[in-house]
Amino acid sequence: MRDTVVIGEILKPQGIRGEIKVKVLLDDAEDMRAFRKVLIGGREYKVLSCRTDASAAYLSLSGVADRDAAELLRGKEVEALRADAPALEEGRYYIVDIVGCGVYAQDGEFFGEITDVLPAHTDVYVLKKDGKESMFPAAEGVVLSVDIDGKRIVADKKRLSEVLVEQ
Repeated sequence: MRDTVVIGEILKPQGIRGEIKVKVLLDDAEDMRAFRKVLIGGREYKVLSCRTDASAAYLSLSGVADRDAAELLRGKEVEALRADAPALEEGRYYIVDIVGCGVYAQDGEFFGEITDVLPAHTDVYVLKKDGKESMFPAAEGVVLSVDIDGKRIVADKKRLSEVLVEQ
């Protein structure tokens, strides 16, 4: 497992004083308030302030004093140390831990590797196998088990065939 987890993506500067608007990749935007430091582009920033609304978090960071400095961060991932991240409920996982997992049927048939997770009410997993992409919702009954350490997800073959969308 990685020592860091991706907790957001910088959308844009917010205002003229260097604040950034962040798309939150956590279950609850309020969880962003727990982080005292973040990593962006490999550089550590101290979080000076954080406010949230239903769709985003707004961070003020040390070393980002104006809109021009904030603009340079647009589109970058916001990471935090795993040790600083809030504990997750049973059956919940950080996206960074799901990406790279292989998806298998109970009989061992390989469906592909997860290359992306699209956050939604029910997350959508993007699979890639032999250069082809497909997607499926990580809904109850589709995903049977998740082994993060073994990078293995077991899915119900019948249910997966019903909801799998090929691109």
